[in-house]
Amino acid sequence: KAAEGTVKVQLLLSHKWHQCTIINALGNCVDELDVVIDSYEPKPELLTLADKKLRSADSEQVHILYSNLLKSNCPVTDQPDWGTVIIAYRGQPIDPAAFLKYIVSYRQHNGFHELCVEEIYCDILRHCMPEALFVCARYTRRGGLDINPWRASDESILDSVAELLKPFSRLARQ
Repeated sequence: KAAEGTVKVQLLLSHKWHQCTIINALGNCVDELDVVIDSYEPKPELLTLADKKLRSADSEQVHILYSNLLKSNCPVTDQPDWGTVIIAYRGQPIDPAAFLKYIVSYRQHNGFHELCVEEIYCDILRHCMPEALFVCARYTRRGGLDINPWRASDESILDSVAELLKPFSRLARQ
């Protein structure tokens, strides 16, 4: 009822763990960019488009960026939640350094996994105005649970991230 839509849950019993698939994050990793971090609370205004010289006339191209540096804190226990955040979008290129600074700005934020993904999705939509957008976070386990929330603006973007949506697929760091 809280999701106001269908929520899908799949269980994999321990004797079938061999069916899990280890996958790599898709796209370009932004983690090694040389940036100055000065904010540890979400700061949506950090999100900007790339320099005009990097912009493309082809807005139909799907761009994919990811970072393994997403960290927020559980609002109930204040325990850290670490994740890999992946965005896929159609539209003008987002500045990768700005995206990294924005993701790192979540470091002191208290928020549930699903809400963090929703906030990231809404902030990118508002500040970068992509034509289509997909945001997901693959969190490390805490309490024995895998939580991998995602949101997409429409089905057309899902083909570019299909591997991430396969049941029982996991990133190596999960």
